[in-house]
Amino acid sequence: MAQSGGKIIGDILKRFEVPFLFTLCGGHISPILVAAKQAGIRVVDVRDEATAVFAADAVGRLTGRPGVAAVTAGPGVTNTLTAVKNAQMAQSPVILLGGAAPTVLRGRGALQDIDQISLILTAVKAAMTIEQNCDIIPIMEKAFETAVTGLPGPVFVECPIDLLYDEALVRKWYSAPDKAGGSLRSRVTGIYLKRRVDRMFACDPTTDTAEAAAPAIDDPSSRNLNRVAVKLEKASKPVLIVGSQALGRPEKAGELAAAVTGLGLPVYLTGMARGLLGRDHPLQMRHNRRQALKAADLVMLAGMPCDFRLDYGRAIPRSASLVAINRSRADLTLNRKPDVGVLGDPAAFLCALTRQGLKTDWSHWVAHLKDEEGRREEAIDDQAAATTDFVNPIAFLRTLDRFLGKDGIIVGDGGDFVASAAYVLQPQRPLSWLDPGVFGTLGVGAGFALGAALCRPEAEIWLIYGDGAAGYSLQEFDTMVRHGIPVIAVVGNDGGWAQIARDQKEILGDDVATVLRRTDYHKVAEGYGGKGLLVDRPEQILPALTRAREMAQSGRPVLVNVLIGRTDFRKGSISM
Repeated sequence: MAQSGGKIIGDILKRFEVPFLFTLCGGHISPILVAAKQAGIRVVDVRDEATAVFAADAVGRLTGRPGVAAVTAGPGVTNTLTAVKNAQMAQSPVILLGGAAPTVLRGRGALQDIDQISLILTAVKAAMTIEQNCDIIPIMEKAFETAVTGLPGPVFVECPIDLLYDEALVRKWYSAPDKAGGSLRSRVTGIYLKRRVDRMFACDPTTDTAEAAAPAIDDPSSRNLNRVAVKLEKASKPVLIVGSQALGRPEKAGELAAAVTGLGLPVYLTGMARGLLGRDHPLQMRHNRRQALKAADLVMLAGMPCDFRLDYGRAIPRSASLVAINRSRADLTLNRKPDVGVLGDPAAFLCALTRQGLKTDWSHWVAHLKDEEGRREEAIDDQAAATTDFVNPIAFLRTLDRFLGKDGIIVGDGGDFVASAAYVLQPQRPLSWLDPGVFGTLGVGAGFALGAALCRPEAEIWLIYGDGAAGYSLQEFDTMVRHGIPVIAVVGNDGGWAQIARDQKEILGDDVATVLRRTDYHKVAEGYGGKGLLVDRPEQILPALTRAREMAQSGRPVLVNVLIGRTDFRKGSISM
């Protein structure tokens, strides 16, 4: 007997070694969820569809293999749009399985029947619809291949409900007797339905699928390597910026770190690249990037475009040579054409460049930048020592930075508090920092934390929330409790959307729509079955962090609600 579509999909997920399926249940996708569980895949059910995609995104980033989420039709799919777009802009390999109305009833007013493909097409790398049982295997294989090859990204697979159940049951649904009797119209309708169902189940598919595709990485050309080597050997003040894209193959992180060290350039790490070189690498710079770029005579962008973070290319002097390596043709030349543009994998190129054996010495330039780093750290220490109402957020983050273990993973979800954390907290190993990426999406926190905890069960997961961002996914404490995922969340609670309020009030003279309450988020976490701690005085910080770690080690998620004061640490940081 032919297998149901849900069973075929479950077997394909197993064949492609998918460890987790993130979902929010719905009648349109029940066969997929049951089959995945039967195939030995851990089904993680969350409280919001966006969280399911954010969790799959985190899996994609940390493993380099597609994370998979499944959501029901209509509002289930539309609820994922922001998360899917975030994955697209972050270039994360994700597969979203979306339920859909019955094939035969499409466009006839069925429950939750909308044109999902047109709606989601601008947010994905590809969108595909299963039209008959013969399609399931080739479409799923194509989805896994598309998500990782070339420029990684999300893929949407639409799965109509009547192609997920057993053929015999579906035929029974469509052959129900006409209560009006055997009229000509009912006989014609019966013939039509039978033919449609015959086309739906036109073959007997098997689950003998292909193995997961590895990202195709071209070897860097000797011409490009020589051109870049010549420019580097002429440079006296080079700067290297390594972006998230360079970590697209997580298994190569160690080789990339060795290559960056071997090149000897002062380096700034952004996004997923944070932590690549550990905590105190002599070449790593964390502050004053704008000033360093202004003085540079060569800038190498490895996996980062000239977008708003580089003032659309204006942060790099026209007198400086620009070298860009990017897997995206559009990003390679965005806003500024490089002097040397390399379309390819940044990590592979940097590793090959190191093997060129460059004879350079930039020790004086590195020492100068390190001196500037020291002065900036002293200024941050001064700001951490300032007295504020409640807890000085910089002082809290300084304490947390010293407290974090070497195996910790930091997830950032917020505006002002998380941006401050990015200045202060220092990830201690590769792939230990997760933030939304260039889309700047709030709400990624719980999903990213879930994905990270499942991929790295040995790691301590620290979820850094702004109090505004916490409202998007705090309900996922219920998910963490049910699935035994001991995330430690920290809410920087200043009772407002501080990043917006600061400039809005100064420029426009009004804080309308930016004011929140200093809510008891620790009690909310306890209501969901987790543990909660309150910190409203500086002397409580270290005891609370210690207690949170102990609680998490017992298997429960913990939330530390830190009432923080307001500072001018990031004054004038509005982005456009």
